[in-house]
Amino acid sequence: MKGNNIIRLPFHFDIAKLQADLKSCEEASWQLHFNTRDYDGEWTAVALRSGTGHDADIYAHPTDNYQNTALLDACPYFQEVIHTFKCRMDGIRLLKLERGSVIKPHRDMDAAYEDGFVRIHIPVITHPDVIFMVGGQRVDMQEGQCWYANFSEVHSVENFSPVDRVHLVIDAHRNEWTDTLFQQAGYDFQAEKVAAKLDRGTTLQVIAELERNNNPANEALIAQLKASL
Repeated sequence: MKGNNIIRLPFHFDIAKLQADLKSCEEASWQLHFNTRDYDGEWTAVALRSGTGHDADIYAHPTDNYQNTALLDACPYFQEVIHTFKCRMDGIRLLKLERGSVIKPHRDMDAAYEDGFVRIHIPVITHPDVIFMVGGQRVDMQEGQCWYANFSEVHSVENFSPVDRVHLVIDAHRNEWTDTLFQQAGYDFQAEKVAAKLDRGTTLQVIAELERNNNPANEALIAQLKASL
């Protein structure tokens, strides 16, 4: 399913307006990313939508009560961008990888479209020298573009550019609207249907990755995966 791992979606957002709203967020409570073992340097985030409604809450929560933060209220163009997507949304964050920083190769669990999950990246500030790899492929994301990637695949980022890379990242749920959108963008639904289930070796790798992240929110999932072996 290599062809389904990276999909450019048919939207292009106003770069100047994206960056103007980002400027409104500069004094917010940016938090170090919680997966501290997965990066070197500075990788920070602030929430526009979170499980508690606080902009410093950058965690994924097992809840249906995600709510917009006050920070989003101050960002009219981010609101407009978000309203483009006609699907249920969970966390929405700004993720900043500072110059000279690296996100190490890792996988995220259940972060593929076939899992019912849609993670959308919209670059607000980036540079050609940023190297973003997903499933062994380099992804050339440019400012204002809109991308889906399968983050269940091994992915990494190297920012040895002269800028701090900032993406608007939307975690959403698959529905009929997103299926239509993905079909228009070239997603191969037949390939999805024939994709093999996780084999035992891959399942063990995923369990090890979740345990390494040491996130209490993953405990139930780890138990479920172990029970499936």
